[in-house]
Order: sequence, then structure tokens, then C-alpha cells
Amino acid sequence: MADRNSDSSDHVGPILRSGSVADAVIAAIRQHHAETVVVDRGAYRRVLVPGRCVVTRVAIEAHLGRPVRFPGDLEKVMPAFKGRFTVSEECAVWACQAVESHHPERG
Repeated sequence: MADRNSDSSDHVGPILRSGSVADAVIAAIRQHHAETVVVDRGAYRRVLVPGRCVVTRVAIEAHLGRPVRFPGDLEKVMPAFKGRFTVSEECAVWACQAVESHHPERG
């Protein structure tokens, strides 16, 4: 597993408990995001993608070899994440949160 700069402010993604589902999620993410960085911490893995990370239920199922339910099965192995997280029955997305600028004239 790669252990590059995991503190990049524009990187987003899930933190996954290690195991077969995490392996499948990571493989599915890497399938569509060549720039994926995975930091292996033993019990968990931090997955980071610049800007926006998308993974589909179908892609995870293809790597896992069995059905997966979204959001339930994903949330069971994802105790935390970085970014703004949205999920449907078919797709999960982690997106970089826009930094709000402070305008002194607005208070």
C-alpha cells in the first residue's frame, strides 16, 4: 500500500476497517481513480483521492464476488471519511468541501 502525503487538504475518501469488503472497495475506487493513495494503518486503511472520489455498488460487487447493499454494507466498514459524503443505493461519493471565504464587508 502507498504511504504518501495523507494530509493533502484537497484529498477525500473513506477510512475503512481492514478486511475483504475494504479490499473490494479499494479495488473498485482504484479502477476509476488512478491517483488513489491508500495509507495502511493495520486495523484500518485511509483512502484518498484528489477532489472527488466515486465508487459504485456494482464495481464493489464485481471485486467482492457477492452482493453489497448501499448504504448499509459500506457504512459497516467505514467508521469515518474525509470530505462531504453522499450515498444512494447505487453510488457513494466523497467530495472536497468548498472553502468558504470570509468577506469583512459582510460581517
